[in-house]
Amino acid sequence: MTMASLASVPVAGHAQAAEQTGQRAQRAVTQATSGAGAETGDPKNLTELRKEAQRSAQELEDATRALEKRRSEFAGAEKELKEKLRALEVAERQLAQVRQPVSRLAEMLYQQPVGADGAASFMAGDSDSDTLRTLAMVNHMVTVRQHAVEETSTLTLHTQRLAAEAQEMRAANLLAEAQMAAEIDLLRKKSDKVVKSLTQALVKLGIKIDKVEKAALGCNPLRAATANDYPNGLIPTSMLCPLQQKGHSLRADAAIAFVSLNEAYRRQFGRPICVTDAYRNLAEQQSIYYRRPGFAAVPGKSNHGLGLAVDLCGGVERFRSAEFNWLEKYGKKYGWYHPDWAYRSPFEPWHWEYDPKIDSVV
Repeated sequence: MTMASLASVPVAGHAQAAEQTGQRAQRAVTQATSGAGAETGDPKNLTELRKEAQRSAQELEDATRALEKRRSEFAGAEKELKEKLRALEVAERQLAQVRQPVSRLAEMLYQQPVGADGAASFMAGDSDSDTLRTLAMVNHMVTVRQHAVEETSTLTLHTQRLAAEAQEMRAANLLAEAQMAAEIDLLRKKSDKVVKSLTQALVKLGIKIDKVEKAALGCNPLRAATANDYPNGLIPTSMLCPLQQKGHSLRADAAIAFVSLNEAYRRQFGRPICVTDAYRNLAEQQSIYYRRPGFAAVPGKSNHGLGLAVDLCGGVERFRSAEFNWLEKYGKKYGWYHPDWAYRSPFEPWHWEYDPKIDSVV
């Protein structure tokens, strides 16, 4: 990045872009919260809230990354400016060296002045070598002085230009950073409001969540990936979201998608999905593995231990039952599917897993 480009930072462009983004963020806040209280039993509406929360989190992450990039670019420009200023100091020292001969010549001329007789004898052609040498020195002194004046003028202009560029660069950066910080604040408010609306929707659907105003940590879809920081089967209870089916919980995104699927299932069959198992801690995995050899994953390797799998009952456990067929057909809309291995070996029609990549209800 050159100083010329820094001097032409499009401050107005930054302002316009930040203003437009901020307006979009504000509209998103309004849209996300205006209908949150209506039809919260609609599984599509619930999933839309979850995906809106995820989108707002991504926007917030992108904006934060852009701000960090801007700060990095500014730091690079500041470094370049300092290097130029150091080069300017070197040039000034060189100019001082150029001025030294001028001072010495002036001192010599003072000690050996060219008087009226010297000038007359020079005009008459009678000047001696000392006079001629002194006049030559005077001529050289004038030339050097002129050169020093020109160098001083050039360096002065260069200094003024660098100072102006530095001032403009810093002003543009401060303005852009302030605008981006305002945008990030709007996006953070949007994210908080969407998560709050989502949490309230879950409560209305029977999910037992504490601290509704701040949204329970375990049911915040923006923190779903945090569960991956823990080993299989060792996810803290605070990082899991409870299901409508008492005693069962899953990772936040899987739980919210399952609630949406459960509401659609309830509309179809008049009852909620029957669940026999969801998240399993490591001790539970070990117990089932030894009690049901061949029908349970090795402890620490189960998707149940990641909060991404359920075992179902109420008809779904019977292969090709109406419940199984319905779930097989519509489950993927909510990210839930029956894995290929469960069709064959071991044959487990009751086992279903969640994959956010296939969630296509919106």
